[in-house]
Amino acid sequence: MIDLYTFTTPNGRKASIMLEEVGLPYNVHTIDISKNEQFTPEFIAINPNSKIPAIVDSDADITVFESGAILIYLAEKTGQLLPTAQKHRFQVLEWLMFQMASVGPMFGQLNHFRRFAPETIPYAIDRYEKETLRLYGVLDRQLAEQEFICGEYSIADIATYPWVAIYEFQQLTLENHPHLKRWVETIAQRPAVQRGMAVPS
Repeated sequence: MIDLYTFTTPNGRKASIMLEEVGLPYNVHTIDISKNEQFTPEFIAINPNSKIPAIVDSDADITVFESGAILIYLAEKTGQLLPTAQKHRFQVLEWLMFQMASVGPMFGQLNHFRRFAPETIPYAIDRYEKETLRLYGVLDRQLAEQEFICGEYSIADIATYPWVAIYEFQQLTLENHPHLKRWVETIAQRPAVQRGMAVPS
């Protein structure tokens, strides 16, 4: 059984979408980061970095934190959504790292300065909006000639989707990125994605 420690953030939803896609049973433990529950000794024992998500696979006696590592672990555990052929495997991994290193941090900074900062800082909002839109362009070009980021649906899509899906929350539009818009709409129709995006309820 998998125990998922998560909250209603894009990073948290990567893990729940993946669990729904691969069909593994799991228990949900809500870690309310708005109440600093990620800093409790009990959760730090699971993730020393005090971030969600994290999983505990009691069947294998393995704990995994960092959302990208969780996706790789679950893909390897089930043999799903991560190719085994070296060329295609590393294409998926490089786009997963692109999400981890660029999409998540940059979109997250825009979210913070636009929605949560105690004071409005126009320079920060402008900086992170421009970078978010640049990354939209990178993804739009990648999706211009294929349905999913790496051709076939994979953990690269699962990692990236929850971040792009919140474009309206970021006060942005996808109208200038038609391939990215089509991709978001396509993935949003997947039943496993719909279930995973609703976790925790």
